[in-house]
Amino acid sequence: MVNSSEQFQQFIELKDVIVKSDGRIILDIPHAVIPADRICACIGPNGAGKTTLLKLLDGLIKPDLGTVTYSTSDTRSALVLHHTPMIKASARTNLAMVKDSDSSIHSAHVNAVIKQIGLSHLANSPAHKLSAGERQKLCLGRAILQEPNLVLLDEPTTNLDPNTTEQVEEMIRQFKLQGSNVIFTSHQLAQVQRLAEYIIFIDQGQIKKGPVGPFFANPQTQAAKRYLYQEILLD
Repeated sequence: MVNSSEQFQQFIELKDVIVKSDGRIILDIPHAVIPADRICACIGPNGAGKTTLLKLLDGLIKPDLGTVTYSTSDTRSALVLHHTPMIKASARTNLAMVKDSDSSIHSAHVNAVIKQIGLSHLANSPAHKLSAGERQKLCLGRAILQEPNLVLLDEPTTNLDPNTTEQVEEMIRQFKLQGSNVIFTSHQLAQVQRLAEYIIFIDQGQIKKGPVGPFFANPQTQAAKRYLYQEILLD
C-alpha cells in the first residue's frame, strides 16, 4: 500500500472518510491517496463501493464524515455512470445537453465531438433507440465536451461487443493523451491490464492500492487473492 503522495504529480487524498446509505457504511477509508495523473482502474466485488467512490470523487455525493482533498485547485471532473438515461430526442440533442451547464460550449463543438465519436450518421436518430455501444459513445462524448481533467467511468464497456469495447477503450486512451486523467471501474481483468497503470482494490468499503503489475503478480491481501482467483476462473 502506498501512503505517500510524493510519487504522484496530481492526487486525491481521502482522510477519515465514511459514506453511509440507509444507515449502512458503504465506504470506510481512514486514509488513501489516489493518483490523478494516470489511468487508474478501480476493481473489487459487487457491492464493494466502487460506484459510490466514483460519485464521491466527482462531488456528486458528500462524505458523512471526513475529507476529500484534491492536489490541484482547478479539478474539473466528468462522471459517466453505467446507466446514463437518454431523453426522447435525437443523439445530437442528447449530446448538446451539456451546453445547459456550460455556456462556453457552442454548436460547432457539438458537431466536432459527434464526428469524433463516430456518430455523425446517427446525429438525428432517437438516442434511446441507439445500440448500447452507440449510447455509451454518446455518454463519452458528453464527457469530452466538458473538457475535464479527471474522467470517472463506471463499467464503461459492460454488455458491449468486442469491436465496440475496443473502440471505447481507445477513447479512454485518448482522454489520457489529451490531458484528462481517468479512473474507471471494471470487472474485466484483461481490460484492466490493457488500460490501467494503477489499481484501486476495494473490498467491503476499504481501499488497497498499487501498481498494476505487482497487484496481479503478488496481491498483498487475502481479499485481493480471493477476488483475482474467482474472477480469473469466471473468465
